[in-house]
This record gives sequence, structure tokens and C-alpha cells, in this order.
Amino acid sequence: MRKVRDYDAELKALESRAKAIKARRIEQLGQLVTATGADALDMETLAGALLDAVAMKDAEAKEAWRAKGAAFFQRRGRKGSRTAGGNGDGGNAQPGADPASGSGAAS
Repeated sequence: MRKVRDYDAELKALESRAKAIKARRIEQLGQLVTATGADALDMETLAGALLDAVAMKDAEAKEAWRAKGAAFFQRRGRKGSRTAGGNGDGGNAQPGADPASGSGAAS
């Protein structure tokens, strides 16, 4: 005889996983703000800068920012691997590196 699926339990498990992923994403964004030194800015200035970045239509400027960000994470990765005994991942949680977090759009 076939086992009956518990859809309610499966739905609860999925909701719990989604909540954990969202919490991890928020934590990683906070770590990014701290790692870049943006925590020294007041919240209004940081929010304004982020809003301008989101509204920016200049693809060339966005690509320059992307390259600068990629270089930032590469430096952090190398720095971490030296201090962590060269374990390969550098021991650093890199914000935005979670493929399950989606496209980067705020929820």
C-alpha cells in the first residue's frame, strides 16, 4: 500500500527552509556592509547610495562596480586562505555567494 504524503508537514518544512535562507541572506548583507566599511555611513546616506545604484541605467558604470566588487572578494579570499591555513575556502562567508538566495532582488 502506498504511503500517504503529509503535504502540511512538507509545506511547513519548505517555509522553514525559506525563512532560514532569508535570515542567512540578511546576515550576509550585514556582513557585506561591515566588510566594506559602509557601516561608518549613517543609514540615510547608505540607503541613498544604494537607491542610486539600483536606479542607475549606465551599464558601463555597473560593470565597473561589479569588477571592483569581484576584486574585493578575491582579495578577501586570498587574505583568508593565508590566515586559515590554506583550506581553500578562506573560512570567510562571502555575502551573495549563496545560489539559493535568488537573483539578488529584495523580498
